[in-house]
Amino acid sequence: MSKPLQSIAAAARGGHSSRDLKPAGISGTWFALFVLFALNLLNFFDRQLIGALGEPIRKEFHLSDTGLGLLSTVFTLMYAVVGIAFGRLSDRWCRTRLIAAGAAVWSLLTAASGLAQSYTQLFVSRLGVGVGEATCAPAAHSLIGDLYPPHQRARAMGVFMLGLPAGIFLAYMSAGVLGPALGWRSTFLIACVPGLIFAALAASMTEPMRGARDTGRAAASYDAVNSPYLAVLRLPTMWWIILSGVFHNFNMYALNAFQAPFLQRFHEMTLKEASTVSAVSVGAVGAIGLLAGGWLADRISVTRRNGRLLVAAWAMAIAAPCIFFALHQPKGATAAFMVLMTLGTMTMYVYYATVYSAIQDVIEPALRGTAVAIYFCAMYILGASMGPLGTGILSDYFAHHAMLIAGAYSMTAEFKAAGLHSAMYVIPALAVAASLTLFAASRTVAKDIQRQDRAGKESKPVPEKRVTVS
Repeated sequence: MSKPLQSIAAAARGGHSSRDLKPAGISGTWFALFVLFALNLLNFFDRQLIGALGEPIRKEFHLSDTGLGLLSTVFTLMYAVVGIAFGRLSDRWCRTRLIAAGAAVWSLLTAASGLAQSYTQLFVSRLGVGVGEATCAPAAHSLIGDLYPPHQRARAMGVFMLGLPAGIFLAYMSAGVLGPALGWRSTFLIACVPGLIFAALAASMTEPMRGARDTGRAAASYDAVNSPYLAVLRLPTMWWIILSGVFHNFNMYALNAFQAPFLQRFHEMTLKEASTVSAVSVGAVGAIGLLAGGWLADRISVTRRNGRLLVAAWAMAIAAPCIFFALHQPKGATAAFMVLMTLGTMTMYVYYATVYSAIQDVIEPALRGTAVAIYFCAMYILGASMGPLGTGILSDYFAHHAMLIAGAYSMTAEFKAAGLHSAMYVIPALAVAASLTLFAASRTVAKDIQRQDRAGKESKPVPEKRVTVS
């Protein structure tokens, strides 16, 4: 690498000199991955508490399904908007410090959510949680790219993303156990403590050298330095991946927000029963999808560069009919619902290990935080934020329609159950759309990887500039 690019790389590491940054050893790598996994778990645990405790929160504040879904939507929108800035910051500053600061902020504001005395206060607290949690994904994805070589990244990403189902599982179990015993507020207050502990552990992690695991690829190309956003968005594969994220995360956030209320209304379960079913069918089984999907994707990607995306596409194709038939079960058929929904969500979780590692493949090291932030911003604004809100709006619409058909003049629990049941059929439809989009991405990824490799080797020189290194 030329001297100017070395200077820029040093600046991108947040003021650390090259001798302060080195590839982590095996023990350090596993410690870092464990801390990142735990923080990802707490990230999803804290955000999922709103969905897991949705019914008691809705009843206390007298909310419609639209109002309940809006709590998840405002969190997601804030997460997406500020995530762009944090993505660029993670490519230019110390990532471990960024993650530590964010974890402390979101943990304290999760406690503030439990102290809220009005819907407005809860609304503002969730906005703050979104700001804190937006630091985690771009910096963590970038760190994993520098901790593991390409042939191990899908498995490492699978371990990191185990925090998603584990966090959701823990949120539902906590809601089922602590909610009835202590109330929903105490659950939010208790959630603050582990977040602060792991924030301190993140601050103690070693910052790895950028690009150390990508032999033969330049650490920073001309486009990475001068036009980072265009360098990411000029790749067709990224556009397909972003579109797939819109469909997939609409589904995941809709399920997380409304499965427990659906089970309580339509199948007449208690809060504890609905939380237990959801903890398994939407949470715990994700571990199988992540680990099996990551392992299979790594195996196939050795011989096929589009292997990760093909695995993801087929997984979505399997998920769609499973979720459709789960929702199609009659009232009281909870065993069949649980089996089918378990199969559907298990295959949906394959997405995270495969698609997220595909982003690492197609994006050069100096742009990984930026690329993840762009992806998250688009898919959260257009997909995840619309999942709870869109499903809530559809639920209210279909509930009102059922009331009119019945000739009634007041909304009852039966109409609200019917409305939510009808609204949730949007999920398998969008799973089909996600599958088709991922098949399209698998047709462009090999060419885009070659293009990035060629751009790194042919990188134009960057004019010399003075950079102060502490």
